Amino acid sequence: MIALSLAEIAAVVGGQTHDIPDPSVQVTGPVVRDSREAVPGSLFVAFAGERVDGHDFAAAVVEAGAAAVLASRPVGVPAIVVEDVQAALGALARHVVARLGATLVALTGSAGKTSTKDLIAQVLGSKAPTVFTPGSLNNEIGLPLTALSATAETRFLVLEMGARGIGHIRYLTELTPPRVGLVLNVGSAHIGEFGGREQIAQAKGELVESLPPAEDGGIAILNADDPLVRAMASRTKAKVTLFGESGEADVRAENVRLTDTGQPSFRLHTPSGASDVTMRLYGEHHVSNALAAAAVAHELGMSATEIATALSGAGSLSRWRMEVTERPDGVTVVNDAYNANPESMRAALRALVAMGRGRRTWAVLGKMAELGDEALAEHDAVGRLAVRLNVSKLVAVGGREASWLQLGAYNEGSWGEESVHVSDAQAAIDLLRSELRPGDVVLVKASRSVGLEGVAQALLETGTEGEVAAR
Repeated sequence: MIALSLAEIAAVVGGQTHDIPDPSVQVTGPVVRDSREAVPGSLFVAFAGERVDGHDFAAAVVEAGAAAVLASRPVGVPAIVVEDVQAALGALARHVVARLGATLVALTGSAGKTSTKDLIAQVLGSKAPTVFTPGSLNNEIGLPLTALSATAETRFLVLEMGARGIGHIRYLTELTPPRVGLVLNVGSAHIGEFGGREQIAQAKGELVESLPPAEDGGIAILNADDPLVRAMASRTKAKVTLFGESGEADVRAENVRLTDTGQPSFRLHTPSGASDVTMRLYGEHHVSNALAAAAVAHELGMSATEIATALSGAGSLSRWRMEVTERPDGVTVVNDAYNANPESMRAALRALVAMGRGRRTWAVLGKMAELGDEALAEHDAVGRLAVRLNVSKLVAVGGREASWLQLGAYNEGSWGEESVHVSDAQAAIDLLRSELRPGDVVLVKASRSVGLEGVAQALLETGTEGEVAAR
């Protein structure tokens, strides 16, 4: 964080100083909520959770060198005490962002947010110092913590914004007002919470409503191929730039193909020129993510050649998202177990098939959460798609939703051993260990709550002699 004195922070957040001998002491380190991350000069934010109360670690973080604790009660060590720690954290982030000289880029969407955020960060990072959301810390706590990690040298601040309902993104944009806003898509993720795609679109569009007008530098980057996203152009006074496959898109791809290993290659077209891209990531769905990142980079002054070079060199920065690892025996494990929704399931299955040309393919799939009344139909549809794509074997893992996956495959024509329903992750591990052959490709994917990353990890430990080579 940019250096601020404890007195300044107390004034910004409306707090009272307690047990602080010298209020002029500056916070020069990071703002953290995990006591294990406290370092000299840091500010520790003490949240009182259901299981762990951060206030209990106040003495330990100060002993580790933290300048003070942001707390909701006195803790016997230097502290700034406020009524609402989360609100105070947001106020501090808003104050720091206002003092930064960085361009703030925010993005949202139903699917692909984290992968696209990682691409944007790597492309912009090739031009100037860039700070971005780690993993999926895209809520009212993770977002201000990310913003507070920016320094005076930061030129681009890339923030992923998630939403669980109407008003959430509006709140996040009030904490960290963006100049560039990107909306990727409106899909089925969290449809059970929102009630429908139109409500999701209403929530996601709050991002473009927050942007400054075009004459003040505001830029809205919208997916030309998603009607609900494209319609958001009427909800902003910012300049609108379109990306996608549509001929009307300002940033688009031509001659899209997949390499023999399932990595997308295409000709990138921007208003400033064209250049060829061959990505290190897997799956054709990353083309849309790359175009979104390219649109951001173009609007921030990068040439088509610079963008293409950065996209071609970009990798995955977040765990368990199409994480491809080849075992010494030739079995390829694709760990995409961080999360799942209907759109990302379909994309992952198509990537699996592309990667497995001429090889046996396994789809180890589990529940997609938060689909509400659409859950049965969406799980059934994914099971059917696995059959239509000629996935060699579907392993549906878990309870009711997994049975729907297997039923969809059965009703689509998987009557033999092409699909199987197992009770839990251990049963899937046992099955795979007994039946996998060298050269097979295994996709593991489900919502985070299912914990299928354990299946991928177990497969990488099986039969491993020496180090596993990750691509």
